[in-house]
Amino acid sequence: MTPYQIILKKRNGGKLGKEEIEYMVMGYVSGEIPDYQMAAFLMAVYFRHMDEEEMAILTEIMARSGDMIDLSDLGGKIVDKHSSGGVGDKTTLVVAPLVASLGIPIAKMSGRALGHTGGTIDKLESIPGFRTSLTLEEFKENVRKYGIAIAGQTGKLAPADKKIYALRDATATVDEISLIASSIMSKKLAGGAHAFVLDVKVGSGAFMKEYDQAKALAKAMVSIGKAHGKETVALITNMHEPLGRFAGNSLEVIEAIEALKGKGDERFMELCLEIASRMVELSGKMGRQDAKESLKESIESGKALEKFRDLVRAQGGDERVVEDPWNVLPVANERVEIRASKSGYVSFIDTEKIGFSVIALGGGRKKKEDEIDHSVGVEILKKLGDPVKEGEPVAVMYVSGRSNVEEAKELIESAYEISEKRREKPPMIYEVIK
Repeated sequence: MTPYQIILKKRNGGKLGKEEIEYMVMGYVSGEIPDYQMAAFLMAVYFRHMDEEEMAILTEIMARSGDMIDLSDLGGKIVDKHSSGGVGDKTTLVVAPLVASLGIPIAKMSGRALGHTGGTIDKLESIPGFRTSLTLEEFKENVRKYGIAIAGQTGKLAPADKKIYALRDATATVDEISLIASSIMSKKLAGGAHAFVLDVKVGSGAFMKEYDQAKALAKAMVSIGKAHGKETVALITNMHEPLGRFAGNSLEVIEAIEALKGKGDERFMELCLEIASRMVELSGKMGRQDAKESLKESIESGKALEKFRDLVRAQGGDERVVEDPWNVLPVANERVEIRASKSGYVSFIDTEKIGFSVIALGGGRKKKEDEIDHSVGVEILKKLGDPVKEGEPVAVMYVSGRSNVEEAKELIESAYEISEKRREKPPMIYEVIK
């Protein structure tokens, strides 16, 4: 077997077996197969796709290219969540302590910002002293002692995926469903959880702009999870507007803490409770409706907030953030309002532009090595369907000396469309794929 033969077979629409996929992936990781041949293979997959069996094989090979974390010694069934990325998506910061407050262990590895979307690890690092780089033993010990740990992914987790993703990024083969699904699920499998709840976002602020794309990705990831004996549920959710009120690292942590105090945005909390209740259901602890009621009680009693405090304490963060987030977290003092150009109703928000405005302010990365300014961000005052008067603020920018204020302002102004007719608000959760 040669790379040429495998590329030709896939180019012509053939189905690849395990030996052929393993030969290409591991040959590329070892350096035996050069970039140009792997790029040709990826392009062949891009145009010819992979079926469910091929995706499951590719996922397993990439997962097993590095460390496979074993969480079976933590007791209980570990359920993980994954979001396909959005603007203002601080869901993990609420869902993880919520689920852990019911005695279900949370051992979560999260990522950093990618493109216009924020990253959980960057948000947690807004908290002074908070450590996201943990050894595997520290990670597990925190779960044993506190019932919760959230850490950054190690470089040893699915290294084949990391190398292949870099090549996909350079060869315009990122947006192929079979490659996206395998990439995400390889890291999930390597992370050691026993079941998954996947939040697949669709809309102007998501990587998947079209519903059919989002549904295809959700189905692909569920099929991969099941092929590997992991119970997997995917929710297709709304990213036609920013999630919650804030986008930006410190600001999103503040919003998450407020949510755990029972003061969360209604639609944001709808999503958090749906994801959390499905995680509880997959853990086997109780049914979904009972879980929802128990989760609400956890917020009312303060148990969920205390679990967030446990997380902060366990990972070296300043616990005062729970009581006084606005003063403990770095928050830019200067505010700039963005005002409506006319009266009417908000009919469309280009949410991706809101995400890029946060980057322009300094709250994200234009290059991998860029340092994030945790203090900046955007507060969304007007969302889809909201009435607005000419000159009324639709958003507020939190800016620092490093911010490109004009660029951010132009992005937000052009993101909003206002019309005479009120548009019906789309649902938060469109569909559940099992």
